[in-house]
Formats: sequence, C-alpha cells, structure tokens
Amino acid sequence: PNLNSTPTPTTLLKTLSSSHSLAHFKQVHAHILRSTHSPSHSLILKLLSSPSLPYSLSIFSHLPHPLPSLSTPFLRHLSRSSKPEFAFFVYQRLRNEGIPIDRFAFPPLLKAASRVGWLAEGKEIHGFGFKSGFHSDPFVQTGLMVMYVGCGRLPEARLVFDKMSYRDIVAWRIMIDGYCQSELFDDALELFEEMKRANIEADKFVLSSILSACGRAGNLDCGKAIHDYIIQKELEIDAYLRCALVTMYASCGCMDMAQQLYDQMIPKNVVVSTAMVSGYSRHGRVKDARLIFDQMVEKDLVSWSAMISGYAESDQPQQALRLFNELQILGIRPDQVTMLSVISACANLGVLDKAKWIHVYADKNGFGGSLRINNALIDMYAKCGSLERARNVFEKMTSRNVISWTSMINAFAIHGDANNALRYFQKMKEACVEPNGVTFVGVLYACSHAGLVEEGRKIFASMINEHNITPKHEHYGCMVDLFGRANLLREAVEIVETMPFAPNVVIWGSLMSACQIHGETELGEFTAKRVLELEPDHDGALVLLSNIYAKERKWKNVGDLRQLMKERGICKERGCSRIELNDEVHEFLVADRNHKQAYEIYEKLNEVVSRLKLDGYAPNTGCVLVDLEEEEKREVVLWHSEKLALCYGLINGAKDSCIRIVKNLRVCEDCHTFLKLVSKVYRREIVVRDRTRFHHYRDGVCSCRDYW
Repeated sequence: PNLNSTPTPTTLLKTLSSSHSLAHFKQVHAHILRSTHSPSHSLILKLLSSPSLPYSLSIFSHLPHPLPSLSTPFLRHLSRSSKPEFAFFVYQRLRNEGIPIDRFAFPPLLKAASRVGWLAEGKEIHGFGFKSGFHSDPFVQTGLMVMYVGCGRLPEARLVFDKMSYRDIVAWRIMIDGYCQSELFDDALELFEEMKRANIEADKFVLSSILSACGRAGNLDCGKAIHDYIIQKELEIDAYLRCALVTMYASCGCMDMAQQLYDQMIPKNVVVSTAMVSGYSRHGRVKDARLIFDQMVEKDLVSWSAMISGYAESDQPQQALRLFNELQILGIRPDQVTMLSVISACANLGVLDKAKWIHVYADKNGFGGSLRINNALIDMYAKCGSLERARNVFEKMTSRNVISWTSMINAFAIHGDANNALRYFQKMKEACVEPNGVTFVGVLYACSHAGLVEEGRKIFASMINEHNITPKHEHYGCMVDLFGRANLLREAVEIVETMPFAPNVVIWGSLMSACQIHGETELGEFTAKRVLELEPDHDGALVLLSNIYAKERKWKNVGDLRQLMKERGICKERGCSRIELNDEVHEFLVADRNHKQAYEIYEKLNEVVSRLKLDGYAPNTGCVLVDLEEEEKREVVLWHSEKLALCYGLINGAKDSCIRIVKNLRVCEDCHTFLKLVSKVYRREIVVRDRTRFHHYRDGVCSCRDYW
C-alpha cells in the first residue's frame, strides 16, 4: 500500500499483518505516530508483535498505563517467543507502576519461568498470585504445575496438583509428564491408576506418556495392560498412539509385537523406525536393526547414532566405524551421543591409529572440552594400548569428576601398572573426589593383577569402613580373584563361603580360573559344577571340566562332555587375533589359512620358530588338552592366532614399529613365552591386549612379570 498518502487504520492494520521486515514495520509505526487518530486496540496489539522482540518491548514501555487487555496478550506472545525471559521485564513494569494484572496473565508468566528454568521468579509469581486471591483459580494452578515441573520441582508441582478442587485432563497430563521427564516412572504409573479410579478418561497424550514410562522402566506387563485398556475403551489407535505402542514394546524387548504394530504403520516415521533400530540393537538382533535402518526413507542423526551404537555395543566395532564414515560422507555432523558410540567402538576394536584419528576428529569438531568425551578418550586410549596418551588426555583436562579418575585408575590397572593405579587413587582422594564402587573395582583389579595381596585387603576394608560403600558381587569377585591368582585358594574359598549373598557365575568363574591356573583339579571340578548349576550352557565351565578330564587322561569323560556340548550347540569360543597395518584390520583364527598372505605368514612362522629354538624355545604343549600325538600338539600350539598375527606384523610392518595385537582370549603360556623371546631376538616392542589385560613385551620381558 502507498504510505505517502494518509492511510486508514484498517489499511495500516493490513500493512502490519503483511510486514515481515523490521524496517517496513518501523515505517508503518512512524505513520501511526504521525496520525492524528489514536491507534486502535487491535493496531497496538499488532505493533507489539513486531519481528523484533526488543522493539516490541520498547513500544510497550511507551504505552501509558496499559490495561490487561493489552498486557496479557503481550505476555502470552513473549512466553511463546524465542526470548521468554522478556516477559519478566513486562511483569516488573506492571508491578512497579501498580498496573492491574488479571488472572489470565499468570499462566504465560509461569510458562516463561518454566521455559528458562527461573524457579525464584516462578516462586515470586506464585506468592503474588496467592496475595492476589488467584491461588484457587484452575488456570493459575495449572500454570504453577507447568512452572514447577519445568524447573524440576516435582514435589511442589504435586502439592499444587493435590490442592486442586477440580482437575481436568490437562492437569493430570502435566503431572504424569513431569514424572516421566524426571524418570520417576513408578510415580507416573501410580498416578495413572489414580486417574482411572477418579473416572477421568485418558486421552492419547496421557496414554503416550504412560507408554513411554513403561518402555523406559522396562515394565512390559504394565505396557501390555495399557494396550489392553486402549482396546477395551475402543480408542482409535492413530499414528501418534501406534508410535508410542511400538516404542514401548521395542524398549521392553518384545520385538515381535513391536514389529507387528510397526508393519501396520503407513507411512513409517523416523521416530518409530529409530525406536525399532534401538530395540533390535539393544537385544542383540543387529541384523534386524540394520534391515529396518536400510529401509528407512528418511534418516536423522538420532537414527544414525542408534545404528552406530547398536554395532558398538554388539561387539561389531568395525561396522560401527564403517557406518560413521558413511555419516561423514553424507555431511551429517555428529553430536556428543554419536561421538561417544564411535569412541566406544574404537576402544573395543583396540586399534591405536584409529583411536588417534578419532581424537583429532573430536578436537576439530568442538568436542575437545566435553567432560564425557574426554572420559571416553581416556578409556579408548587405554584399551588401544597407549597408557601414555590416556594419561595425556587426563592431565590436560580442566575439570575432572569421579569417572575421570576412575577411568585413569582402570587404565593403569589393565596395563598392570598397579603402583600408578594406587598413586592416582591417593591423588583422587587428595583432590577431594569421593571414590565410588566402580573406582574400588579398578583399584582391587590392579592389586589382583599385580599380586598385591596386602594392599588389596586394606583397600577392601577401607571401602567399607572409611567410605561406607557396601561391597557388591563385583568387589567380592575381585577379592576372590586377588587370592586366587596368588594361590591363596583357601582364603578365596572363605570369601565365597562368608559373603552375605549367594555367589554368582562371575565369582565362581574367578575361583574356577584360579584353580585352572594353579592346577587344582579337585576344587576346579567342584567350582565348574557350581558354575554349570547357575548357567548350564557356560562354555568356559564345560571346557574346563573337559580339560581337567583330559589332563587326567579320562578321554571317555572328555568325549561325553563334548557330545553334550555338540547336542546343545555350545561351542568353545575360538581364538581370534586382530592387527592393524596401513589403515586395514587383519583378523586371524587358530590355524587360519584364509589370509591372502597365508603362505608367507607360515614361512615366516617357521623361520621365527627356528631362530627362537636357538635361544632355548621349545613349544609348550601342556595347554593342548586333546588326545593327539605330541607332534600334532606342537603344530596346534604353534598355529595360535596371535602367532600368525605377529608374523604378519613382522612381514609387513616397519622395522622399528611397535606390533599391536588384540586377542579375544587369555594368552596361553606358550604364546606368552614365544612373544617375550620374539621381542628380544627381533628387537621389537610388542603390545598384546588379551581378554583381561595388556602385555607389553620388550627385550624379552613382559610388563605383567609373568603374573597374569
């Protein structure tokens, strides 16, 4: 419209409605100010909704004695804006100038306090509402609940809720949502039952919140009951409610029901598809998760993170890192959740070069200052064999919490550096950081793997007497391991017999392993049978029993056990070793001949064995517990996966480079001796991560001091 002529109020209102730039808005405002007519109520309201909130506030500040008919809609506008805190500037002016505030102004003010988490201001408005006589007004009461829930003060919200003379569905929904957001799922479910007793008909939003609570609490029975309630009440299961049902079933691991409901959804949105990916991943069905993921038409960062996390947690770290590379190619920037999954995958893979790259990537993309990321990096470097880099991350951290200290102590523990583990434990206490139960597991583990029996006893006692931490299964397990490794089996048995709860598989397993190491066949047989009582398909216990019978040359018993394992489909976990060279991870199994360089690897192995024999090496066939001829046993022990990985490293690695190997099982005695001799004869540093710890071989000596 032409603003050079004198526009009418109607024209100005239309012009303001179509104005999207601040400059144009100001131009119209100037015409209004020059006009001889007083601006209408609707024109002022339109001016107060300018594209600039500060400009709107400026306009409001120049209004003489604005009535609630103007101030309340403006407060509502501000409470919904990107700067809800601006509502308090308006509130202060109204209070300071004694301008009337009606009951409808309270909900937007309380909403603004909720959105910015301003509890003190919210309480002040609560008090003012009480003095103004609005404390029993349902609109004000609902606003107070919104504010207290938004500020995380559930008891105060519940107090308001309980005092309400009339509660509509909105009030019930706010309270139930509040409990769900604060992860007080039992309270949410209890309130829902109270709501049903009050004959309040639940809407789809309340039902979705309750289904979410059931899923996050893992309460499948309650979730099914809600589903039955929906069917019984003949409520329409729209896309919103179906999504909530699928997510609940997926979260509770009832994937067949989740899949059935998911298949009925057309179209399938990204939220529900991601819930299916997470559900399948969480319950070990990664192939099914990937199938859903690949079928998704639209993927957001959350769905990518769910799939990466699924691989990372299912011991498929290479797949997780591969998927992360795809994410980068697509130009999607990861968030902290994604990075934590990627760092975890890299830690599981145990490849140092990958770990270095991930660290550089995290720093370049702004994650370097994150406490959680740095804690994860400490763990990653420790599991990738670089204690030095783990310590560097720790020392550069500007702030540390109990997880930071615990991660560093665990790092020293798995590398067999018990002295530093104990030193950092002392430094942690000096820094006034209170150790938790996980910290003590790390310290006791360090003592156990270094044979520090007396220190372990003192630390266990201090955990109870000085830090008031009640020992759990894992702490008793560490003590059993501590005594067991030190061949103090009587004391280990005493721990098992006197602990205040029944020993679990892990504790019996620790004692069983100690018996295996020290050749205590009678006690070993007893503990293996205890393990099998708790877990009949435990492959370790069945294999140990088989090994005990084999050592005693009871081949019939061995045959019976192996037949039993075959019938139950139980397989002994095969030895597998990984080595990375030139950005490629190579895996080897026992007697593996599938590698493209298999011929050269076995030739190199023969050469290495010949050289080591000159230094007194003789294959130790004592660990081969099958009925074979001695020559066959020698071949079996020489073809262990870590030896093949080592020879591949000797062939292809740079002459002075460190050879790093990750092994899925405990290193056997023969391989341990073999690796020590190779480090001496070939003058190479070798780092091996086995199932429980690291071995650093240098100049014929291992960091574990042959105590593993």
